[in-house]
Amino acid sequence: MRNMRKQFITLLIVCLTCFVGNVSSQHVNHTFAIQHGNFLYDGKPIQIHSGEMHFSRIPAPYWRHRLRMMKAMGLNTVTSYVFWNYHETAPGEWNWTTGNHNIREFIKDARDEGMFVILRPGPYCCAEWEFGGYPWWLQKEKSLVIRTDNQPFLDSCKVYVNQLASQVRDLQITHGGPLIMIQAENEFGSYVAQRPDIPLSVHKKYSASIHQQLLDAGFNIPMFTSDGSWLFKEGTIEGTLPTANGEGNIPNLKKVVNEYHGGEGPYMVAEYYPGWLDHWAEPFPKVSTESVVKQIDAYLKNGINFNFYMIHGGTNFGFTSGANYSTAKNIQPDMTSYDYDAPISEAGWATPKYNALRDLLMKQVKYKVPAVPKPIPVIQIPDIKLEKAINLFDIIKHMSPELNDTPLTFEDLNQGSGYVLYRRTFAQPIKGLLQIKGIRDYGIVYVNGTKVGDLNRVFECDSIDIDIPAKGTLDILVENMGRINYGAKITDNLKGIISDVQISGLTVKGNWMMYKLPMSEMPDLNLFTDDNVSGLPVLYGATFNLSKVGDTFLNMEGWGKGIVFVNDINIGRYWKVGPQQTLYLPGCFLKKGKNKVVVFEQQNDKSQSVLSTVKVPVLDKLKK
Repeated sequence: MRNMRKQFITLLIVCLTCFVGNVSSQHVNHTFAIQHGNFLYDGKPIQIHSGEMHFSRIPAPYWRHRLRMMKAMGLNTVTSYVFWNYHETAPGEWNWTTGNHNIREFIKDARDEGMFVILRPGPYCCAEWEFGGYPWWLQKEKSLVIRTDNQPFLDSCKVYVNQLASQVRDLQITHGGPLIMIQAENEFGSYVAQRPDIPLSVHKKYSASIHQQLLDAGFNIPMFTSDGSWLFKEGTIEGTLPTANGEGNIPNLKKVVNEYHGGEGPYMVAEYYPGWLDHWAEPFPKVSTESVVKQIDAYLKNGINFNFYMIHGGTNFGFTSGANYSTAKNIQPDMTSYDYDAPISEAGWATPKYNALRDLLMKQVKYKVPAVPKPIPVIQIPDIKLEKAINLFDIIKHMSPELNDTPLTFEDLNQGSGYVLYRRTFAQPIKGLLQIKGIRDYGIVYVNGTKVGDLNRVFECDSIDIDIPAKGTLDILVENMGRINYGAKITDNLKGIISDVQISGLTVKGNWMMYKLPMSEMPDLNLFTDDNVSGLPVLYGATFNLSKVGDTFLNMEGWGKGIVFVNDINIGRYWKVGPQQTLYLPGCFLKKGKNKVVVFEQQNDKSQSVLSTVKVPVLDKLKK
């Protein structure tokens, strides 16, 4: 009996000790600082081996899987942009809590997976994201000028910065969280170089203001800037660590950081590119595994901190993709897939590049690298029979248009994304060259319900011959393919018809009707009767049943151009020109039992009867 009592007391003491130890470990505060040329964690030098992935581009149920993939490759940090326009969904309306918007849960997931977190909140982000992260409606305020020392713009930025701080302030390492660093602005040196019309002193005043807003909002962790190494003079901000994007020359990296950081490090490449971005109608770029492994090996051997941009790209769901440009007239819209030829594929798979980097990191890092998690299951769905086909013009008949003497832009119509149908009837016949300079971005032209052709900013085509009879109707269905996210033209981002419509040099004025089609929700096709006319835009609908769910890829090869909704989620844009021919459909968007799909097919040159899926994506099949 005495021995049993003694054993019980001993066990109780052990349990209490473990309990106290666990509670204590949950409340241990760590430190992170930049001192003596190093990143210091709890006072000891540490190397940052980071990978960038954006929580907004990955379904929230998959965040943990992707973080575990990163950790299993040998990384200790996750970096993410925060897109202002993803969280301020309408003026003054904020979403920080639902699905992919829940930044707190993402940061907590990273903490629970044993990862540090770095945030890049902009307010300007680039990232091949719609308008570089800016809300589209900023353009409606005539006195507001983005990304410069303009008080209405700075006031708007302050609201955003304070909103962000209210969500993540207590997740900083100074409060016991995993958030160790935050970026002030983004690649600002590039913008200064692109805008020599603005004095450098004005540029510097603006970037200093953003830095101060972050401080005032309660961010008390180290801050950094990132730019090409040749742009530090323009892009650095006093009181922040300069980091170099894309810099492979290590002696040069150290030289420029020393010049702008008191003669010492730490030395970091905040964007190292293991892949590259993709545009519609252009070849899919690839970066070799050998070159990536060679560069990372050099960083590791020389104590260089780095962040893979991207380690996992994810997907531009809905209308979130942005655009670049190469001439004064054109646009280079970014694809729905943001695979980026990254080490972790769009669907979260380990690529040969991933495996090679994992082998390298496992040999050189000082911490334990866990096993690679299993991929999400992949399924192939039997061909989905399309049950409904609704002519868009039949839907238009039940809508009330906006009226104006001249066509209005999307912004004037208070619409951010999607489509607008511009319509006008003509009492007298007219024919000749129809020209709409600067159309933004893709317009299909119809006369009396017959397709004439398209106007296409991507290919710099803004005119087409046209013949309208007496009492004829001209329709122009215009699509916003994503606002420019990088470069000097980011300030010129209105969408729709932004100039006069001219026929044979004469401006067409009066009696313009505009039908707003934001496609912000999956259309309900049950309200309309089937009517599929070849060449006219159509909405196809279907239901399908599943006994099990898993990731899959919709095969859009053979279709024209449009978007797809599955179970009320816009999974993105497709276009026959490629190189992307499939759309990633995450299994977490599907459900056992009944599922719904709607395809908005703009071109409809060929009527469709089924929608098929494949198990392997096609992202590099370019078509003329």
